[in-house]
Amino acid sequence: MLGIIGGTGLTQLANLEITHRQVARTPYGEPSGALTFGRICGQEVIFLARHGYGHTIPPHEVNYRANLWALHDHGVDRVVSVATVGGILPDLVPGTLVIPDQIIDYTHGRGATYFAGNGKPVTHLDFTYPYCDTMRAALLKAASNAGISLRDGGVYAAVQGPRLETAAEINRMERDGADMVGMTGMPEAYLARELELCYAAVGTVINYAAGRGLSADGIQMEEIQPVLGEVMLQVRRLLEQLVTDDGVCSL
Repeated sequence: MLGIIGGTGLTQLANLEITHRQVARTPYGEPSGALTFGRICGQEVIFLARHGYGHTIPPHEVNYRANLWALHDHGVDRVVSVATVGGILPDLVPGTLVIPDQIIDYTHGRGATYFAGNGKPVTHLDFTYPYCDTMRAALLKAASNAGISLRDGGVYAAVQGPRLETAAEINRMERDGADMVGMTGMPEAYLARELELCYAAVGTVINYAAGRGLSADGIQMEEIQPVLGEVMLQVRRLLEQLVTDDGVCSL
């Protein structure tokens, strides 16, 4: 079953035919909200709003372990994570969709593994390629079939938040090889790996990163909302196409 994690701007799916909602309990506490069960174009999916359905949970306080555990516990085996990002490179203009293929983790202090405490053995998992190639390919195919333009590949810089970055920090991230910056990519991607979930992300560029483009003199918050609304329309089309493509149904 496909699980969809919605970020900023995607607290609900307008094209989701809801069948029921269910409060989930996990060994790691409560997830961000009740799981929403439903269908898109006849295909069953489970939706979860990462920041809560009222968008009240900041990035550094999201219970990522509970979120992924709850989805896995209810039969999800593949996950699409939707997350807003700031564009560091010039071609990542606001309104662009990106399917990242790499991550640099700048976060700290988050519950980042299921293999901790209670006498659990030290466990190291390969994370060379943090996203599932099968799900990335399915998203790219869905975009092509739906006539949606997006960027294939890119390095996601995951930062702590909730504050936005300084221009110097963005310069450092670019030197490190980052293409975009967001606050929720980690530890979510790694926790999915520990649960053996086929996980990929859709980055939605809603602003230029600090010190870049129209954000050269500061990020204009009032300009983000109109972009967010437009780009989420594309995301909904992408997800609708994703669940109807034979390639995804056979995963």
